Amino acid sequence: MTTIPSVLITGASTGIGAAYAERFARRGHDLVLVARDMARMEALGTRLRQENGVAIDIIQADLTQPAELATVETRLRDDARIGILVNNAGTAIGGSFIEQGTDDVARLVALNTTALLRLASAMAPRLAKAGEGAIVNIGSVVSLAPEFGMTVYGATKAFVLFLSQGLSLELAPKGVYVQAVLPATTRTEIWDHVGADINTLSNVMEVGDLVDAALVGFDRREPVTIPPLPDAGQWDALQAARQAMLPNYRNEHPAERYRTVLSTNAATSINDPAAAGQNKGDL
Repeated sequence: MTTIPSVLITGASTGIGAAYAERFARRGHDLVLVARDMARMEALGTRLRQENGVAIDIIQADLTQPAELATVETRLRDDARIGILVNNAGTAIGGSFIEQGTDDVARLVALNTTALLRLASAMAPRLAKAGEGAIVNIGSVVSLAPEFGMTVYGATKAFVLFLSQGLSLELAPKGVYVQAVLPATTRTEIWDHVGADINTLSNVMEVGDLVDAALVGFDRREPVTIPPLPDAGQWDALQAARQAMLPNYRNEHPAERYRTVLSTNAATSINDPAAAGQNKGDL
């Protein structure tokens, strides 16, 4: 881009989104801030204009509402000045899966996945045509750890990670950088949404530290940035193990370990016609 691109940031009124706004403003980028809390965005925008001399537009939007989401999509689709999207808006809810209401988890999915997807989809074709630009998707380490127990939240963040990795493979050859950022426990208001007191948690990362680390990854053009992970080799090993399995996904026949059915009497081959006839009532 011949000029410094503008950056559109969702969930920009507080926490990670506000920190991204501060950091990009310091770098001289004009901003488009998107969130529900107009008062907070106006206060942040006024301060950043004064401190950095950048232009800041504000869009008040609830991204779970189709009409308001469409307004942001249109801006991303039509405004050629916007060269970077930070897909940060997201939330969490407390309780286990069977305790969470269906409407609540549906709203969670709408914000954490559908809105993020639609905004990336609105912008990506324009960036690909221009041959430059970046999309930053804020995920979570929970996407890699079902053991943490945040089942639906983790599933939405697994979607964010997979989408980001897939888009990176598609768009990098076209000059578009896609980054997934995976925070761990970070001092944000999301903990209020799940009914947890952040001050009772250990190993909490400060928002500024998280975003500064994410921007190091951004500048290095990392496809996946995990700020709390000390040993990058562990992520590399996970990727290598996953990729080593890829050729085996193309096998024509089931693996040998699945070609034997254990019955109460004996082990019989699934290729045995007699056994197949005997067991067809189990299908």
